[in-house]
Amino acid sequence: MGYNVVEKILLNHIEDGVIGESSEIGIRIDQTLTQDATGTMAYLQFEAMGVPKIRTELSVSYVDHNTLQTGFENADDHQYLQDVAAMYGLYFSKAGNGICHQVHLERFGRPGKTLLGSDSHTPTCGGLGMLAIGAGGLDIAVAMAGGLFYLPSPKVIKVMLRGSLSPFVTAKDIILKLLSILSTKGNVGCILEFAGEGLGQLSIPQRATITNMGAELGVTTSIFPSDENTRTFFQAQNRLEQWKELVADEDATYHKVIEINLSELVPLIAKPHSPDNVVTVQELNDLKVNQVLVGSCTNSSYQDLVTVAQLLKGKTIHPDVSFGVAPGSKQVFEMIARDGYLQDIIASGARILESTCGFCIGNGQSPGDKAVSIRSNNRNFFGRSGTASAGIYLASPEVCVAAALNGALIDPREYFKVNPLEVKVPELFLINDNLIIPPKIEEVKVSIRRGPNIGDPPKGEIMGENIGGIITLKVGDKITTDHIMPAGSYLKYRSNVPEYSKYVFYGVDSKFALRCLENQAKKMANIVVGGESYGQGSSREHAALCPMYLGVKVIVVKSMERIHKANLINFGILPLTFVNPSDFDRIEQGNEVEIGAVKDLIKSSQPLILLNVTKGEEYQLNYELTPRQKSILFAGGMLNFANA
Repeated sequence: MGYNVVEKILLNHIEDGVIGESSEIGIRIDQTLTQDATGTMAYLQFEAMGVPKIRTELSVSYVDHNTLQTGFENADDHQYLQDVAAMYGLYFSKAGNGICHQVHLERFGRPGKTLLGSDSHTPTCGGLGMLAIGAGGLDIAVAMAGGLFYLPSPKVIKVMLRGSLSPFVTAKDIILKLLSILSTKGNVGCILEFAGEGLGQLSIPQRATITNMGAELGVTTSIFPSDENTRTFFQAQNRLEQWKELVADEDATYHKVIEINLSELVPLIAKPHSPDNVVTVQELNDLKVNQVLVGSCTNSSYQDLVTVAQLLKGKTIHPDVSFGVAPGSKQVFEMIARDGYLQDIIASGARILESTCGFCIGNGQSPGDKAVSIRSNNRNFFGRSGTASAGIYLASPEVCVAAALNGALIDPREYFKVNPLEVKVPELFLINDNLIIPPKIEEVKVSIRRGPNIGDPPKGEIMGENIGGIITLKVGDKITTDHIMPAGSYLKYRSNVPEYSKYVFYGVDSKFALRCLENQAKKMANIVVGGESYGQGSSREHAALCPMYLGVKVIVVKSMERIHKANLINFGILPLTFVNPSDFDRIEQGNEVEIGAVKDLIKSSQPLILLNVTKGEEYQLNYELTPRQKSILFAGGMLNFANA
């Protein structure tokens, strides 16, 4: 029996467990990446482990989130990150060099390697045949220290791409179609592997768009084979020696197969407030548009922006629309400037934005009250843009440009009377890595500068025998990490946990943190109850770290997403699910509850019982924990466990 692409990579990296037989497996990590919103805490945790140098083949610290630098905090964080990179042997990508996923795709990713990143869109590099997985910063710190990364033994789903795309139908429409099929929940523990004759039409940037937004499905990652198209990309990036072919065996097996006929696809769009709320663009024709933005780690490649420039050439943005364009990297920015496409974009009336995450995470370009914003990025969660009343729609750059010119949504096949020119991968990209600082070969002594906003990473408490507490908050389905820890202007507090913790669930219930502190003073644990798909979205570990700091000991939900569950365990918070989902309706915020004999029952793998003291009711709770995860929870978190 042959192997699929995922199995081939895992078999070369597995060091604990057996694929398909063990509930979780431990793999060796070749590369890591962090960005500045998650990196500061990750490196503080790495320092706490006492390892003198990174033990990965390559690790990169990117600055791409907090580049506005409002106040001293972000600038201090960036200085700390640069010093840490010099001290411990990392590459450092300075602000202005671009978004981590786009730059890593261009300059560092390699077929057949493993990549762990402290950002949920790390699977972007799956577009070039890399097993690239998003995780919390503490998992990245462990990997840099030489530890294994543990993940559920995956179910590999084969996505067969048949046929070919029609004009104005794009890679974005492929992933939106997949989101309409699989939705954003119920895919935990799965990996998507793409195959079929449709692959030949997709360049690496187009494949990366699909693997990038695969993160919205809740899968562990997504991957394409490394084929002739991959070779063309590596040759153009002057990295041909790093390319290798990696394809599935003809008799490889899969958990299941999904087929998509590319010839039948039409331009699609995701409506507020979820990436899986997908309809055809034609269904929303004539919806008035106030703002259009092209960029983010999803659709900001050279091919994307050349297409945008060609569609804009000689035209003017509608007077009622604010239109912004953000190149994904310095390489893209330089190339569209050199080749004249930047001039066409500017001449149309577009605003040129910095090569950062920016508007995608609510750092600038927040739309107006009740505005309609059409964007090429990957998430449209409620309030993520910085304007809670706005409607954020996700679509391809082609749909974005048509809307920006028309002033209302319109199918680009109807708006543009001629087919777009085919934009191919350049024969040679412009290579200028002068904003990447490589690690020194010789031993260096660095004095790491730490601003006043940077504090030590807090550690959890050893788990007690019994947990008594209050249901401090009850929330519904699809609670994202944006709901738990807001981004935007609050990101500057990422390295200051006591300050950032004041904003846990701030947009959901602004009094949550205050109630937590009051319960802590009473020696009562804080417990959060939620619905389906709790913790979806970003990998931000602060959505576990800050609740831990506030005394949250247990999360009880109907279902939970992979990265967030792992982060909760890393910080000593017990993740539980209702055996009977209807019990969710019976429990209420403010109820006093108890869970007895927690450690003994978990050690013996017996169900837990939540006693509702207020109502005199009992609810049976379930958990899926490996022996390793149990030990981490008993120790009060990964830092305690690693240093034991």
